[in-house]
Amino acid sequence: MSKTKYTPRLAKRYQDEIIPALVKEFKYTSVMQVPRLLKICLNQGVNGATSDKKLVDIALNEMTAIAGQKSVSSLAKKAISNFKLREGMPIGARVTLRRERMYEFLDRLVSVSLPRVRDFKGINNKAFDGRGNYTLGIKEQIIFPEIEIDKVTKMNGMDITFVTTARTNEEAYALLEKLGMPFKKEIKEA
Repeated sequence: MSKTKYTPRLAKRYQDEIIPALVKEFKYTSVMQVPRLLKICLNQGVNGATSDKKLVDIALNEMTAIAGQKSVSSLAKKAISNFKLREGMPIGARVTLRRERMYEFLDRLVSVSLPRVRDFKGINNKAFDGRGNYTLGIKEQIIFPEIEIDKVTKMNGMDITFVTTARTNEEAYALLEKLGMPFKKEIKEA
């Protein structure tokens, strides 16, 4: 009985096409120098979580549906009396995706979710942190097809961070662009 391991199509494309292209573009001497995607972190802060505990539960359920993996609540690190916030209070939801789930999520994000954004002209190409990581902010969670619009009570945004092994912004940009991220094209004026 042979067991074939499932490989997401984006992971297969990374192995077959993207690695050779990046080796050629950046003139790496070893395949191990080629930057790769380590993980994707989804993070959502819930506005009004201090007054209504159900909002965090709703955010956890939505985040679990979007990621395809159980989300955990983010807890407040310190108490802030002006915001009626106590230490250890749940104030958000987060998920970290790795391996197959990471590639599946990226594939769905690029091919299904981002085209559903209103007036979409591409994502910002300046949101790199200098160490090869990229953060994408999303204003509405309803761009994901897993969310049922009729059941949404409140619009919440989220941050999606792509953590790579790239050492520079240029390497990370090349990697993410080849993985299908629709960056805005700079128009040079003459």
